[in-house]
Amino acid sequence: MRSTVTRELRPGDGTGSTGRRRLRAVAWGVAGVVVLGFFVALEILARRYGERGPLTNQAREVVFAPKSGTVLYAGLAMTMVVLTWRQRLLALGAAVGVDLVFWCIRSLAGAQMMVGNGALLATLACAVVAVTRRTGAERALLLKGVGLALLLVTGRKTGDTWLLITWKTRPRVLDQYVAVADHALGSPSWLVGRMVEASGTVGAHVLDWVYVQLAVAAVVVALYQMRHVSAERRFPRHHIVRTFLVIGLLGPAVYMLYPVVGPVYAYGAEGGAWAVADLWPHTGVPVGVPHTMPFDEITPRNCMPSLHTAWATAIFLHSRRGPLVLRCVGALWLVATLGATLGFGYHYGADIVAGVVFTLTIETGLRTYDRGWDRAGVRLVLHGTAVFTALLLAYRYLSLPMARHPWVYGPAVLLATASVMYGYVRTTRRWRREDEGGPGTTPVRVPRPRREVPLPAGARRADPGELVP
Repeated sequence: MRSTVTRELRPGDGTGSTGRRRLRAVAWGVAGVVVLGFFVALEILARRYGERGPLTNQAREVVFAPKSGTVLYAGLAMTMVVLTWRQRLLALGAAVGVDLVFWCIRSLAGAQMMVGNGALLATLACAVVAVTRRTGAERALLLKGVGLALLLVTGRKTGDTWLLITWKTRPRVLDQYVAVADHALGSPSWLVGRMVEASGTVGAHVLDWVYVQLAVAAVVVALYQMRHVSAERRFPRHHIVRTFLVIGLLGPAVYMLYPVVGPVYAYGAEGGAWAVADLWPHTGVPVGVPHTMPFDEITPRNCMPSLHTAWATAIFLHSRRGPLVLRCVGALWLVATLGATLGFGYHYGADIVAGVVFTLTIETGLRTYDRGWDRAGVRLVLHGTAVFTALLLAYRYLSLPMARHPWVYGPAVLLATASVMYGYVRTTRRWRREDEGGPGTTPVRVPRPRREVPLPAGARRADPGELVP
C-alpha cells in the first residue's frame, strides 16, 4: 500500500521562495521610490504657492519647535517596538535629555516652547545605527521600524500640504448640495451640535481632546498589535499603521474632487461673510435648489469624506482582537469622534456615512492583498468602491430628491452602508476561521485503525499477498 505523506506548507518552502523574496524586495524598492516621488511632488507644488512642503517642514523640526510633540514621541514609540528593553530605555532617555536641553535654550531665548525634537533625533539616530551597525535581517527590521515612524510623522505634514492645495485650487465648494442631501439623514450635525452646546464646557473639552488626540489612540492600538515584534523579529502581516497611512493618502484626493468646508463654516458664524447664513446649529437649512458657492482661501476643503471618522473607524476595527480594555477604548473613541465631528459642525451626516464606507473598503483591500487577492475580498472591495462612488454622485446630483423624499433615500443610504458593513464582517469572519484552521497546511487523511478480531487457538492470520477464499 502507498503511504500517505503529510507535510505542512510554509511560506518560504519550495524552490520559488528565493524568487518571491526578490520580488518582494523589488516591490518594496518601487514603493519607496513612489513615496519619495510623491513627497517631492508635494514639496514642489507647495513651493509654487509660496509655502513650505512636507519634507521641509519635517526637516525644520530637527531644530525648530515642532508642531506636535505628541506625534513625534508616538513615532519614536513605533521605532522602539523593534528594540530590546535596554535599547528602549536608552532611546527614550536620550530623547528626553535632548528635549530638556532644547527647553532650557528656548526659555533663555524667549522662543516658542515645545517638545519633540529629542524624539525625532532619537528616531533618526536609530536609522544611523541600522545602516552602520546592523546587517541583514536586523538592519531591515530596524529600518522598517524607523520608516513607519517617519511615515507617521511625515503623514501629518503631508495632510497639511494637501489642505493647502485644496483651498488654493478649489475656490468653490459644494456645501449646499451636501446640506440639502443631509435632510435624508435628518441633518444630524444640527441635532448633535445643539446637544454639545447643552453639555457645556466640560462636554466640549472632552470631545475636543478626543478629536485632537486621535493619533494617540491609534498608536496605543498599534503598540498592542506590535507587542511581539522585539521577540519574534518580524512585524505582523497587517496592522493599523498601514490603514492609517492609506486613508491619509487617498482621502485628500477625494477632497479635490468633492470640496466641502463643513456646516460651521458654510452655515455658521465661523464662515463670516462667506457663509450662506448664520443657521448652524439652531436653524435647519431650507430645502431649495443647491448651487456651488465661492469660499475663502484659508478654510480647508476637508469634509468629504470625514477622515476623522475614517481613522476612528479603523481604530475600532483594529481594537476588536484586543483585550476588553482596548475594545472599550476603540468603541468609546469612535463614539466620541462622531460626536465631535458632528457636534462641532465640522462635518455633515453624509460625510460620516461616506467615511465609514471609505475605511471598510480600504481595510478590506489591504487584507485582500495580504491574502493573495482572495476572491471574496476582491468582490467586497468592488462593492465598497461602487457604494462610495454612488454616495458621492447621489449627494451631488440627487440632493434635492433626497431632501424631498427622506423616507426613501435615507433608508437607501443606510442600507447601502449596512451592506458594506455586513460584507466586511462576514468576509473577515471567514478569514479568521481559515487562519485558526491553518490555511497553510494540506488536509491530512488519517485512516481509521482496523479492528483486530481475536483468532482461535492454533490459527494464523493470512498474509496480505495471499488469496484467501
